[in-house]
Amino acid sequence: MSHKLCAIPGPVEFDPMVLEAMSTPATSHVDPAFINAFGNAIELTRKVFLAPTGQPFILAGSGTLTWDMTAANLVEPGEKVLVVNTGIFGDWFAECLQVYGASVKQLTAAFGDRPAFDDIAAALKADKYKLITITHVDTSSGVLNDVKAIAEIVRRVSPDTLIAVDGVCSVAAEEIRMDEWGLDVVMTASQKAIGVPPGLALMVVSQRALAVAKARKAAPTIYFGSFAKWLPIMQKYEARQPSYFATPPVQLILALEVSLKQLVAGGMDERFAKHVAASNKVKQAIERAGLKLVPASHAIAANTLSAVYYPEGVAPADFLKSFSESGIVIAGGLHPLHNTKYFRIGHMNVTATEPENGHLDKIIAALDKAVKTLTKA
Repeated sequence: MSHKLCAIPGPVEFDPMVLEAMSTPATSHVDPAFINAFGNAIELTRKVFLAPTGQPFILAGSGTLTWDMTAANLVEPGEKVLVVNTGIFGDWFAECLQVYGASVKQLTAAFGDRPAFDDIAAALKADKYKLITITHVDTSSGVLNDVKAIAEIVRRVSPDTLIAVDGVCSVAAEEIRMDEWGLDVVMTASQKAIGVPPGLALMVVSQRALAVAKARKAAPTIYFGSFAKWLPIMQKYEARQPSYFATPPVQLILALEVSLKQLVAGGMDERFAKHVAASNKVKQAIERAGLKLVPASHAIAANTLSAVYYPEGVAPADFLKSFSESGIVIAGGLHPLHNTKYFRIGHMNVTATEPENGHLDKIIAALDKAVKTLTKA
């Protein structure tokens, strides 16, 4: 079966060396070589998150598992959480928090926009929140939140409030500086800009948040995702010592080590800049084609994907089919109230960082073809 370029907002295209790292014979999770690789991956995760004092957790699971872990370990029943909502993933994170007993208030905006800084400050002044959650990039809308600015507001107005960032579609692509910005939890998954096939949930937790989890009065309402269960496992592997709670996905972690080495080799600043350049190239082509972005302005548009309204009068199925005929898979809309109105193009990892592979040029050519052939002259 011929491979079509995967230009959705995750899974992304992978580096061949990352895939090769997964092609290993059966390997014990306490094999010395694997223990070393896992320890390296933990240390490299801090470098990618720019979190030298943070505690990484690397588990088998999707990014959604990191929501459960954040909610179950850090929020006790009845405690208040403020959700900065920019799309369906904000809705779902709020739902997850409520499952674990949180009292949730959501700050929302019109589709394609984001809550105002003044509204966030006002909410924090009006009530006391244990936690604030920020979706850095909501994949359903393509909207980018200014995490640095929001974190500054939280530290000024409500310094005891923990700051949790859903970085599933941002970590390793959008600028994020965990320690410098005073973030307490940053979450992601392997299949986005981290550049590894699906199956790993990754998060880094601040020492402050770990202390909060340890001091909680009610027992955590999660077993597999308990910080208390996994913290000694992570610490043992980083010390290059075998340990066991649940079997880690050996081959995925071997691939993760390779990918993280590649990520940090050129420095994170360079990687952030390459994703900005790739995003600008795609968005300029979108506007040249006469199409409109979902985000209300370029300033709040993500650099990891482009959410774009379909050309007027063009059926979504026909538009997506045109891309497929050009050898490219893109994604339709995800937000249930708007999903037939827009499509999404992902530009992360090697698609963004290695222009010599021609991915972006191929995407832009397919876009031009689709618009020209499906719209009336």
